[in-house]
Amino acid sequence: MRKQFKETVMDLSLSDGRIIMICGDVSVYLFNAFKEKYPDRFYNMGISENTLISVGAGLAAQGFHPFVHTIAPFITERSYEQIKLDMCYNRFGGNIVSCGASFDYAWDGATHHAYTDLAILRLLPGMEVIQPGSTKELDILLRSQYNNGNPTYFRLSDHPHTIDIPVEFGRGVAIKDGGCDVTVMTAGPLLENVLEACRDLPVNLVYFQTIKPIDTGLIYRFHDTRIIVVHDAFGLKEAICEVPNLSVTYHGMPDMFCGWYGALKDIREKLKLDPQSIREMIVRNLEQS
Repeated sequence: MRKQFKETVMDLSLSDGRIIMICGDVSVYLFNAFKEKYPDRFYNMGISENTLISVGAGLAAQGFHPFVHTIAPFITERSYEQIKLDMCYNRFGGNIVSCGASFDYAWDGATHHAYTDLAILRLLPGMEVIQPGSTKELDILLRSQYNNGNPTYFRLSDHPHTIDIPVEFGRGVAIKDGGCDVTVMTAGPLLENVLEACRDLPVNLVYFQTIKPIDTGLIYRFHDTRIIVVHDAFGLKEAICEVPNLSVTYHGMPDMFCGWYGALKDIREKLKLDPQSIREMIVRNLEQS
């Protein structure tokens, strides 16, 4: 997904001289072509995430369109105060583009895991929160939102899904709508596992690319079904529950740190977010109805 990020920014920069890249010692070589073509619009500021956000906010205040980019927990959890005050409180736009998602850096442990970013950022007034699941989704959403004057968070993963579905900011997608009593809702790259898990089961399947603003109209369409939120982070379930009087259960992150190491696939299996475990959970819910 980072490669698509680079290609989209390079393309947008051909016609928009206000785009500026601000990196935190991540993806620096990936953006070499940008740096060579626009040396006065590329800054690698090192491991100083709070400063990255403050500089991005200052550039936005002067009419530029900054892209602030580094690993997810460092640019969100560590820099939450700067995002809140420098960007959101001042109503300065700009783009925070993270990499690593929840467990792309599974082998690096809890310091590099991020599963609260979506949840905490959606609480900030004026913040847009986007979790693209594929390179197509990233390309379309980046183009539509990067210069709209709002602070926008894009959560990238190096393990995108390859499912081709419609993309529009603020709109979810009903991938399966069979009038079933149970509706599975998910977001991001995990869609691949979820779709495989429930492909031939009698459930509806709803997918979100935008976490804030969440598509409340689509959620309400399934308000009289039992909703199961399957997600590898916090934030989606909380956004869905903005619609009142729903019956919602959550299958995803436990109330504990992830102390396991390995690859993304290993962590998902431990969390029971692999296709087989998701399917077994859905079947148990169907048997209870």
